[in-house]
Amino acid sequence: MERVADLSAWTGVPRPGRVVLDGRYARLEPLDAARHGADLLRVAQAEGAEARFRYLAEEPPADRDSFERWLLPAAASADPLFFAVVDRETGRAEGRQALMRIDPAHGVIEIGGILWGPAIARTRIATEAAYLSARHVFDTLGYRRFEWKCDEGNEASKRAARRFGFAFEGVFRQHMVVKARNRDTTWFAMTDGDWQRLRSGYEAWLRPENFDAEHRQKRGLMLSFDTR
Repeated sequence: MERVADLSAWTGVPRPGRVVLDGRYARLEPLDAARHGADLLRVAQAEGAEARFRYLAEEPPADRDSFERWLLPAAASADPLFFAVVDRETGRAEGRQALMRIDPAHGVIEIGGILWGPAIARTRIATEAAYLSARHVFDTLGYRRFEWKCDEGNEASKRAARRFGFAFEGVFRQHMVVKARNRDTTWFAMTDGDWQRLRSGYEAWLRPENFDAEHRQKRGLMLSFDTR
């Protein structure tokens, strides 16, 4: 069992703010409907849209003006706190993600609302976007626990959680009603102690020398975790 540090001096942690998080391949920018709207509409309408939105609570409108209006509440929200995922090479927003269910008193926070378009899904950009959030949550803000939750039927999300180093913790049966159907919710989490082990694996995997000329990985992320 993981040994928990003495918390007699614990006073909580700050809430995350609207900051830019820069990496080698990805940049997380606070979501802005005007700046990111056209890019994210393109992502929403790209091939495979039905699968991308199957497990999200809402599906977006199809025209640009309505789409930007649809983005406005998300852009203004403090919880969930949404970020656009920008491909640094092209400067285009290719997805979004959020920090949510923010509990500064206990140091618990969740990554969710993830929509990674086909240009970055299953690429080093998406992986670095997850890494940048985890690094900010643990190293900058000092949170103790980082959660990932998804529909029990969402196999792709469950695979991603495990690949990113989140540990499976269980299934909450009949947890929610989404789009007029039952949702059983699968819980994963990473603690600050886990992050101490995982961080170096992420950083080794993200080094440019781990990729060939077509940006294909040479060594898998989970293998990087296993050797450290």
